[in-house]
Amino acid sequence: MMQGQLQRAQSPDPTAAADIDTAQILALLMQARRAIGQDMAQADRYLDRACMLLRDGDPAQPHPQPHSAPLVPPVPDAHQPSPTGGLAGWQVRQVTAYIDARLGRTLATQELALVTSLSPGHFCRAFKASMGETPHAYIIRQRIRRAQTLMLDTRHSLSQIASACGLTDQAHLTRLFKRMVGTTPLLWRRTWQDRESAA
Repeated sequence: MMQGQLQRAQSPDPTAAADIDTAQILALLMQARRAIGQDMAQADRYLDRACMLLRDGDPAQPHPQPHSAPLVPPVPDAHQPSPTGGLAGWQVRQVTAYIDARLGRTLATQELALVTSLSPGHFCRAFKASMGETPHAYIIRQRIRRAQTLMLDTRHSLSQIASACGLTDQAHLTRLFKRMVGTTPLLWRRTWQDRESAA
């Protein structure tokens, strides 16, 4: 059945865009489906790649989508979750959803440990085994991703974006952003806004 699906996906379709590699997209979607129950971050990476292939190969979309700019990855790229000692799938889903819904405020390790029904020490070790970084580093990464999204989607000032992402001020945002992205938020925003307006 799998080969039949791949053969159908590879068969030429005169209405499909010539640049879209349907076999690769199908493979990414199937990998995402397998990863969903065990590693949501990996599933997100597979889905992001599939979306990028669809968007880049579709001539009906000549303008970049709002998130065509390179965002900080949701988890460290090289991380492979530990088979033992990490969080259960339901714990990963609950704590990442909890963090995402509350990025605009301070998040304490004890609070996150309660979400997963673990002690703070055990939670920190299990979180790092599952996500490849400490809870604090993960929260910072998600705040920078949110800031990037807000910079592309809104005209808010950088200080307003910093506040919306749970950071103390624009200087705090700039310091963390430069450490993770390699440039300042202002330069990054101008670069990607110029590219979108030029397209």
